[in-house]
Amino acid sequence: MDVEVDERGGDVSTTAASPLVILHGASSSSSRRSKAIHQFTQQTLPACKPVLTPAWVIGTFFFMGVIFIPVGLISLHASQSVHEIVDRYDTECIPDMFKSNKVAYIKNASAPKSCHRYLKVHKPMKAPIYIYYQLDNYYQNHRRYVKSRSDEQLLRGLGYNKTGSCEPLALENGLPVVPCGLVAWSLFNDTYSFSRGTNKLEVEKKNIAWKSDRDHKFGKQVYPFNFQNSSFVGGGKLDTTIPLSDQEDLIVWMRTAAFPSFRKLYGRIEEDLEEDDIIVVHLMNNYNTYSFGGKKMLVLSTSSWLGGKNGFLGVAYIFVGSSAILIALIFLLLHVKNPRPYGDTMYLSGNRKEISR
Repeated sequence: MDVEVDERGGDVSTTAASPLVILHGASSSSSRRSKAIHQFTQQTLPACKPVLTPAWVIGTFFFMGVIFIPVGLISLHASQSVHEIVDRYDTECIPDMFKSNKVAYIKNASAPKSCHRYLKVHKPMKAPIYIYYQLDNYYQNHRRYVKSRSDEQLLRGLGYNKTGSCEPLALENGLPVVPCGLVAWSLFNDTYSFSRGTNKLEVEKKNIAWKSDRDHKFGKQVYPFNFQNSSFVGGGKLDTTIPLSDQEDLIVWMRTAAFPSFRKLYGRIEEDLEEDDIIVVHLMNNYNTYSFGGKKMLVLSTSSWLGGKNGFLGVAYIFVGSSAILIALIFLLLHVKNPRPYGDTMYLSGNRKEISR
């Protein structure tokens, strides 16, 4: 509607808008929309459309190679600067009388579980030295295993009783189990202590778990309750006087691994180890990996700015960089041997408007 004001009398009057004006506006809007749709479907919208000439393609591949290969060499050098000592002890720490029946040994509570291992340091190892336990053929990523836990209970404790996901380890003797589920029930319980000569090497076990897990996933007022009290004990037990947020061995274990071969942090040694040092490991071989053909290893490792020992990243960078340079050389030889004249870029779809003008 059009509004008109009479300047002489101040009267206000309204008149209907012309139908032709309305139709013309609608037609213009529909035309613009159709034009935009046409440009979109025909890929003629304004855009950056670089012309991939041989020089650009060959130069880009060479540039990738020049960047990737040095990065790969630096990453590989950082990985190789990490020194590791890996010792598989599950087969060695079995008495001779049980060599033929390892499952009977690990299930026999009266069988001696203590064991001593001797590790030689081949290269100097600067503190901190990280202690890991490695398990092979252990599928923590199994769907039913991963689901057998209650994150709400870990945070709220006995105040949360919806623990159906933990069955059949949600209750024991009619009482709730904290923490419940298979993941907590199967807690790794081999223990290690270390000495060098007559000196004991202290193992620091604080701050081995993620800070976000300690602060936000495990309750500071949640204590273990009725845990491992059945006749069928899985793994390690927990101190009922320490809240879950401070039981970092449990927190590390509860972060399940994605692959069947994995390492988890046990602690740190805050002393340098010199070349040719002999480290005596006093361990308790408690954890049952014999029933499913698993393996147990103890790992001592230093670290670099890139983390632990892992040469895959450096090799991958070198491979990609080398492949890029090889492709660039092939393209260059083909271009030199069979050069092709360039077409006129003015005939590309993005430049047709300028031609028509």
